[in-house]
This record gives sequence, C-alpha cells and structure tokens, in this order.
Amino acid sequence: MADKCHLCLLGLTFLSSLLTGTSGVDDTHVFISSGENVRLPCNNALPDCKSTTWNYNDRHSATIELIRLGIKKKNSKIHERLSLGSDCSLNIKNIIKEDYGSYICQQWTGVKKNQKQGDDLHVFLHVLRVSSSSSQTEISPGSSVTLSCQLDSSYAGVSCDDWIRSEGIELFWVNQAGDKLMISDSGYQIIFSSGHCIITLTTKLLNEDDNREWRCAVTHRNQVKTSATHTVKSSAPPPASYSSLLQPQYSLFTATPMPMPSNATASEPPQVAHSIRAQILAEIQDSGSRGGTIPNSSSSLFRIKIPLNHPLKPLLDASLNTILQAFSP
Repeated sequence: MADKCHLCLLGLTFLSSLLTGTSGVDDTHVFISSGENVRLPCNNALPDCKSTTWNYNDRHSATIELIRLGIKKKNSKIHERLSLGSDCSLNIKNIIKEDYGSYICQQWTGVKKNQKQGDDLHVFLHVLRVSSSSSQTEISPGSSVTLSCQLDSSYAGVSCDDWIRSEGIELFWVNQAGDKLMISDSGYQIIFSSGHCIITLTTKLLNEDDNREWRCAVTHRNQVKTSATHTVKSSAPPPASYSSLLQPQYSLFTATPMPMPSNATASEPPQVAHSIRAQILAEIQDSGSRGGTIPNSSSSLFRIKIPLNHPLKPLLDASLNTILQAFSP
C-alpha cells in the first residue's frame, strides 16, 4: 500500500511540473550518448562519502540500492561498471540504453546511520543512441537507409511530446557542417515520433557518403547536451581481377584486337611483318628439326619484334615458352 501511495505521489509531482512548466528545483538532468562514461553529481554530499547512499529507480518503479554509506553493493546488474568519486558522485562506465532513469543521492547520519540528512537529490539520466534500419554492415550507393535517433528517458507514462515541451528538450539531426537539418531540406525525410522520443532520417546514399558519420544531437533549454553518431559504410563495386588487367589486348595467333578491360590502358599493337601464328608454327617446326631443342628465348620472335618496354611483353614471353614446352618432345 505504501509503495502505491509513493508511486501516486511521484505521478502527481510530475504532472504538476508539466502543468506549471517547471521541474523540481533540486533535480539534475544529465544527457549522455550510449557507449560513453558518465558522472552523476551529488551536490548534497557530506565529507568522506561515508554517509552517501545512491539508489536507482528502474522503469518498473522498483528502487535498487547501488551505493550504501559509501560502499558499492554487488547485487545490482551494473555494479561492475560503477564507482564512487572522491566528491561522492556516481560514475558509470560504458553507458547502455538500460541505464536511463532516476538516480537518487541521499545522506544518512547519526550513530546508526539511520537519520536522513537534508533532501534527496534526484539525477535524471537520459541516454541518446543512433541505430540503422539495415542489418547490413555495408550499403551500396544509391540505396536508401533509415537512421533512428532515440532519447531513452523516464517521463512517467506521459507522451514524449508533452515531456520534451515542458522540459525544453529538442532532438534533431545535423549535417556535416554542424547545421540543423530541417524537415523541408531536400534529399532527406525526417520524421519525429510524438509518442516516443525518436526522430528518424531517411536518405539515399551517394558515393561520397562512404564512411560518413551521421550525427544526432539533443539540446536542453537551448544548450547542446550531447550527440550520437552512426557511420555508414558503402560497398564499392568489386575491383577488376588481376588476371583481367593482364589479359593481352591482341590475339597471339591472329593479331586482331580483343576486348579491353574498362580500367586498363590501351596500347598500340606490336608491329609484325606477317601472321604471328605462322611464325609460332615455324619455330615449333624448327624446334623439331633440331632434335627437339627448344628455341633460344633470346631469338624468339617476341623478343625481336616486340619492344622490350612493352607492358605485356613478360606475359607474351611466358605464353610462348608454355606453347613451345607443350610441342617439344
């Protein structure tokens, strides 16, 4: 029964703040992006922190004790990421979306540490994160991608739209120059969900968007508090294979032009006096008449007729040697 009354009181307090446009005087709002470390201040702490207790109210309104009289509790899921600062602040490493909510700093004094000193200090932690609608790690240029920017916060069951308006919070996307993207900007489709604190951005990727960081930011009473980014990698067309780059542009047997790769450099055909096929067959026949001896490579028609600096000369030499080896006894 007492727990239900406590929840009712919290709800009435929050609704009152919405109607009046103000929040608790001693309330502190901390904004952080997921993956970062955060420090939650305790401005009412007593010296040496032996009187400090930190509690956390999760999304189900259950109270979890994190720090008791300066000593970290080990029964919480996040105890390994917690530490108490020298000023009694609560430090949380590697923030995740589940960390958002209300943190309460209390001071307990007396011989048995059972007398609460002063008022509770409420610190509201808001976590900003960006995700992509695509499960692919790389997206090809020309494809559309939708990015979602969400502010995870506790706003007592009211709509995000009412909450951010009462607290003076704004969620928006920015371009590479740091300027706010507007709904009317061409090339982007920006939609804000009034029921949840989510703003989506849909755009078609260009070639220059490879490894681009897309940034979402949040302001509280016109002051930028934090931002979160998501990097989109574009999948470039596969490069031409090594063998295709080395493929001769002219037939060894007909000296007729062959299709050239798009990324290869054209060169003039070697100057030959007559059919290359006839010359190869002549060398093979001559090889047989000399008792199976492979023609001297230095006297090969390719070494004589093709310039030494021709870019395809090594490949042509290797091809000829392979052919002569095959025809030799």
